[in-house]
Amino acid sequence: MALYNDSNRLFIEAGGSTELINLAKEQSHGLGMFIRSLVGLDRETATQAFSEFISGTTATPNQIEFIDLVVQYLTENGVMEPDRLYESPFTDINPQGPEGIFPSAKVDKMVQVLFEIRQRATA
Repeated sequence: MALYNDSNRLFIEAGGSTELINLAKEQSHGLGMFIRSLVGLDRETATQAFSEFISGTTATPNQIEFIDLVVQYLTENGVMEPDRLYESPFTDINPQGPEGIFPSAKVDKMVQVLFEIRQRATA
């Protein structure tokens, strides 16, 4: 609860009103999601979250490019809906999205990591 109050105070001190803060929280599904959408996700954190997909194996160039795109998206936007994996630019690498590049178990894990990143933003 302290983080919630501290975040509200910071936004008010920066010139925001309680009404605007509440609107931002409502539209972004929480203050954490709103903040994450503004600042993105630290590149190192995003890279570490997906490092298992290409480290310790012989990753193909397409796999490396795909994970780099996911990391870039998270760095810019903070969170990512799994459905985005099936849209451009991801489908530009393979029209089937991640299923055309990774084994099914890896795709399931990728979706799980995206959900975990979202959960941390809303906690």
